[in-house]
Amino acid sequence: MENSIERSVDIQNALSKSYSYKQYRELIAALLQDNKTTGADQSEAMIAYAKINEQRMKRLDKTVELLPELKNYLNELKRKLTFVVLTEGWCGDAAQNIPVFSLIEEASDKIELKIILRDENLSIMDQYLTKGGRAIPKLICLDTETKKELFNWGPRPVPCQQLVEQMVSEGVSKDERGEKIHLWYAKDKTQHLQRELLHLLKIVQ
Repeated sequence: MENSIERSVDIQNALSKSYSYKQYRELIAALLQDNKTTGADQSEAMIAYAKINEQRMKRLDKTVELLPELKNYLNELKRKLTFVVLTEGWCGDAAQNIPVFSLIEEASDKIELKIILRDENLSIMDQYLTKGGRAIPKLICLDTETKKELFNWGPRPVPCQQLVEQMVSEGVSKDERGEKIHLWYAKDKTQHLQRELLHLLKIVQ
């Protein structure tokens, strides 16, 4: 119980420096203008990832559509929810998933999306590790009024996470893993993510 309270306090403090989706996109674009990205690692590789992810998000912003069943359920939400998302601009999984979170926010007047940067909030990130790693994105859904955590999701849809774990166990190289992960996302077209979020939203209502 004490850990839950401490976690809630940490998150509430972090929200004072959070970004809307629009502000997050503007931040990434401004940093890329100076050949930078978010986070502590400013290597050429991370900046290159950020440039690719900027293009991914632009494409998804234009092409993603919510599933009818999710869109209908969003209209039935009774409580106000805050979607807190830990991320960084260089993260490929974040680029594939956060545009969907934004679209959900647009579709419901009960949901507000707040984005916080992982490397500036490691005390929070370390409470949501995936197999011991600081994997992002991580979505934390709060009841807006009570501040209570209702569920968390991430860093990937379940089948994609299973694919990653299988590839790691088989010793597949990082570059090859990245290629196969993004092929999975391209074929899935956000379907698993949307269904997983719909399932979680139904549980907490």
